[in-house]
Amino acid sequence: MSGIRNLEPRLVWEIFDDITRVPRPSKREEKIGKFLVDFAKSHNLDYQCDAIGNIVIRKAATAGYENRPTVVLQAHTDMVCEKNSDKVFDFDNDAIQTFIDGDWVKADGTTLGADDGIGIAAALALLVDESVEHPAIEALFTVDEETGLTGAFNLGEGMVQGKYLINLDSEDEGEVFIGCAGGVDTLAYLPLESETAPAGYAYYKVVVNGLLGGHSGDDIDKGRANSNKLAARIVERAARLFGARLSHFDGGNLRNAIPREAYVVLGVPSDKAECFVADVEEFGAALRAEFAITEPNANIEVVAVDTPATVLAEATQRNLLLALLSVPSGVLAMSAAMPGLVETSTNLASVKFDGGKIVITTSQRSSVESAKEYAKLQVESAFVAAGCEVVHSDGYPGWAPNPHSTLLECTKEAYQRLFGCEPKVRAIHAGLECGLFLEKYPHLEMVSFGPTLRGVHSPDERLEIATVDKFWKLLVEVVKTIQ
Repeated sequence: MSGIRNLEPRLVWEIFDDITRVPRPSKREEKIGKFLVDFAKSHNLDYQCDAIGNIVIRKAATAGYENRPTVVLQAHTDMVCEKNSDKVFDFDNDAIQTFIDGDWVKADGTTLGADDGIGIAAALALLVDESVEHPAIEALFTVDEETGLTGAFNLGEGMVQGKYLINLDSEDEGEVFIGCAGGVDTLAYLPLESETAPAGYAYYKVVVNGLLGGHSGDDIDKGRANSNKLAARIVERAARLFGARLSHFDGGNLRNAIPREAYVVLGVPSDKAECFVADVEEFGAALRAEFAITEPNANIEVVAVDTPATVLAEATQRNLLLALLSVPSGVLAMSAAMPGLVETSTNLASVKFDGGKIVITTSQRSSVESAKEYAKLQVESAFVAAGCEVVHSDGYPGWAPNPHSTLLECTKEAYQRLFGCEPKVRAIHAGLECGLFLEKYPHLEMVSFGPTLRGVHSPDERLEIATVDKFWKLLVEVVKTIQ
């Protein structure tokens, strides 16, 4: 039994512990869906499922609250599945291995899934805690938030009737979010043309790892290194100085995670091998110094490997490097309206060899729609200039702040009563599903809050224990007092 079941509030932690035992990768949420339906049945709660896999569980108002507006509690069921390269783990079948480390709950070598498992747990706890007074509750659990927002995009008709929606997918206790960025993915496809690996070359695998990675929205302004960019710089230098030929490039995994690891396989003429190895070590030291403050554990290493069957054709290698070096990645603009908020950004998320093509995945975010479109154009232009075919996703809208909503005022007053100070009210650069809900239900008033999480979308993900109690108390107080 996990030690987290003894933490307070016990009901929330017990349910969260149960959730960590249910595999729930994005687009494969069948097991968590069954868990939720079984939960509703076991507690005699009404539930409804739509065609895409979203689930709403309903509970009637407690006595005296029947005439108050219905409140929607919303969380997403999928989790980002990232692990350290040396961790053996099957996200489709294995339970997350949680442990307590001081003030935090963490997972052993994988993402914890508190994004958004702790939101699910809080919503379910409120549904079954008979001590909580509340109006009618609709607990909405959406699928595939992390890789496409497809649950929110395809939310079935009549799934919710509430007036107020509390999104339980925020990561900073003491802050109430009333807006978020919109986003779009841009994918580049480069034909993978190869030729027989030349003889007389020594071949090496160069690995970039130890980076912090993180959420491509929340953490994009922290100056962290992008493993794909570092690996591309290493290859470009090796090609320029030693005539290196690239055989393979693999970096990053998820569109919404800053890539932490990448590796390349490349060859150099045998008579230049010793110089090449020394140069990688020297250049690696320079890169570590460049990111010494933001990436204290950055690691770059080079090891000899067997001769591969093929290397990229020279034109393909040139175009790949042009694409990776020229495409922007990081913060593009800060908000003038809300100081400290990232307005527009882009993330070079992954590079994969897929059969006869190289697939480069990026994502753009902005709280300003025209700026989002411009960021998309910048990325597309860099890829087209490098000979790539470019495809954009449909994208998703931002959530425009409503600083005068009844729900926001209630939340601020509840926080003041409970903790003796006002919460910060802000927008977030990460994407939330709220913008899509507002398109379908324009009458909704929404806020988002949660406990403190750090390292989200990486194996460094951790949940601050003390903030879960404050999160729970605030949620209970808001649903009790909202009118």
